[in-house]
Parts: sequence; C-alpha cells; structure tokens
Amino acid sequence: MGNCCCCCGGKPSIYRVPYNAKSELEKEKKPSRKAKKDDYKLPSNPEEVEDLRGCMAANQLTVFTFDELRTITENFRQDYVLGGGGFGNVYKGYINITEDVKQEEVLKPIPVAVKVHDGVNSNQGHREWMAEVMFLGQLSHPNLVKLIGYCCENEHRVLIYEYMCRGSVENNLFSRVLLPLPWSTRMKIAFGAAKGLAFLHEADKPVIYRDFKTSNILLDQEYNAKLADFGLAKDGPEGDESHVSTRIMGTYGYAAPEYIMTGHLTSRSDVYSFGVVLLELITGRKSLDRSRPPGQHNLTDWALPLLREKKKVINIVDPRLGGDYPIKGVNKAAMLAYHCLNKNSKARPLMRDIVDSLEPLQFGSDDLLTSDDKL
Repeated sequence: MGNCCCCCGGKPSIYRVPYNAKSELEKEKKPSRKAKKDDYKLPSNPEEVEDLRGCMAANQLTVFTFDELRTITENFRQDYVLGGGGFGNVYKGYINITEDVKQEEVLKPIPVAVKVHDGVNSNQGHREWMAEVMFLGQLSHPNLVKLIGYCCENEHRVLIYEYMCRGSVENNLFSRVLLPLPWSTRMKIAFGAAKGLAFLHEADKPVIYRDFKTSNILLDQEYNAKLADFGLAKDGPEGDESHVSTRIMGTYGYAAPEYIMTGHLTSRSDVYSFGVVLLELITGRKSLDRSRPPGQHNLTDWALPLLREKKKVINIVDPRLGGDYPIKGVNKAAMLAYHCLNKNSKARPLMRDIVDSLEPLQFGSDDLLTSDDKL
C-alpha cells in the first residue's frame, strides 16, 4: 500500500502517512486545464475502477486497504459512528502522520473521518464516490475538507477525510441541546463557506458544487467552515457554454428553481443554495419544516417577502439570539440573501462579491461596517 499508517484510539502502528501541513494553512491548489480535462473522466460503472489507479488526482492520495480501515475504526464500531445518510455511515478513527520536526520524522496520531459507501454496485453510488476522489484529489483550499486517502478494494468504496470536530452546521444550528450559535459565528460560517464556493467557481476549470446545504458544511474547533461531500459536483460550463445540462439531483429546499425546472446548471445555481443557507443562519429555521404553521413550511416562501423591509427583517431573526446582534449587520445579511434568491439567475451576485460583502459582517459589530457596507 505504500507509506500508509493506521492506529486505533491514538495508539501508534507500523504504518505511516506523510503529512506536509495542516489543512488550514494549505495553499490553494488548482489543477491545470489539461490535467482536469485528462483526469476528470468519471467511470460509468464499477468495472472501470482501474481508470482511477493511473489518475494524477488519486496518486496524490494515500491508498488504504480495507483491513487497515478495520483497524483504524476498531472493526467499524457502532459507537465510532459520526453520522450517516443514503450513502452509508461515517466513522471516527485514528491514523499516524509523519511530520518533519527539526529535520527528524516525528509520528503524530490524528483523528480522521472514514466514510463508507453502501450500494456502490449501483452506477450512481460508484460515480459519486469517484467524483469525490477526483475533485478533492485535485482541489485544495482552507475551506474545502481535506481528503487524505481512499480504499477501492473489491466491492468496498471508502473515503478518509480530516476530522472536523464540531460536525456539521446543520447539527450546530438546529440543535436544541447545544447553545445557539452567536451572530458573529454564524457570519463567520457564511464567510468561510462563501470562500469555498468562490474558489470552486473560479478554478481554472470551474466546478459547480450542486449540493450546498447545512449538512454538507463542516466545522473545525474554531468554527471555520469547510465544504464536504462532492459526490454531486460537476464541471462547470466552458467557453461559449452558458450552462451544463444534467439530471436533476440535489436537495429540495436548496435547489435553484431554474435547475429544478430545466436541468440547466450554472454557478448561479450554487448562489441560490447559498442564499437559502444564509437565510437559515439568520432565522435559525430549516429550509423545509413541516412542523411549522401553514404558510411557513418552506423557508424561502415565508421569508422572501419580508427581506426587503428593514422593519420586518427583525421579525424573522432567530429568537434564540435574544436580540444580541447588530441591526445594520442583520439588514445587510438579509439583503444579501434576498439578492442570492432572485428568481432571475443572471441577477444573482457572484460568489466573490458575496465574500466581499460578508467579510465585515463576521465581526458582529455595526461599527466595523464602512459607509458602503451600511444599509
């Protein structure tokens, strides 16, 4: 398997994984157009897995055996489960990494997340697994989760990621057990996620994320946001192309209306989804919630008419914040969400402009807003 390592519960093993730097400090890594053109051809069925082994993206990752993953997760113990979904379960585990310290190799145990894909005998399940390897194998940014390696052995399809100790934005934002996220933390999350999307949209060959939602945004100890789950990501349009035509997939409540109606996908489709998430951060409500009163099940349908009126915006802010938020900052965020949710996709802002608008909001004070920022 090469230079791979695994250990359980922090115990060292005979295997090692080289690790150059913490993901937060990584430089942005964009593949060249030629590299992406050559390497982003996803196999159409599981029998074409051999295509992966010669891929430049995969060669930058550590290849784990399934036996090693059993060791890492203590045979996939149930109390190691971090979460799950239609794809399968995610387990916590530990591996050893080698770091150069004063010209000496030092072993350091780190936690990882082990994502086990179920149903990979289906073409779609296999292609989603392949998409994650391809995209995260070539793209690197502080606001994208780091893919450490993978397992592609017999019927097993597994991905090994850096461990994000605070879990998803969904779990933090809607938890009735944890303390409510402060306003400044919510804007920090929005800012980080926006930077991740902007990076994808402005890559040498643009990438459309296609499944932007709170459950796919993970948080580290300092609440830095990182995008995860690239199974539905698509190469964006190039040259004279205005959009990508594709089968409609994603999550209802987050997907852009023009994508649902036509299957036409653009970077502005991600912008719409970002607007929904920003609205969730402002209101503390889920994009879809059947437990709400009639007329309030769909968050955007309920909130959109209120976003443009400053006097009404205050009525949709998460009541769990107890009024502890900057009024001008809230109005600025609300207006930004309003523009992201424009039914005319061409009228939505670019992600890089959204990043610029959000930067001053993450500090949680109206005093830090410039005259141009204040509404």
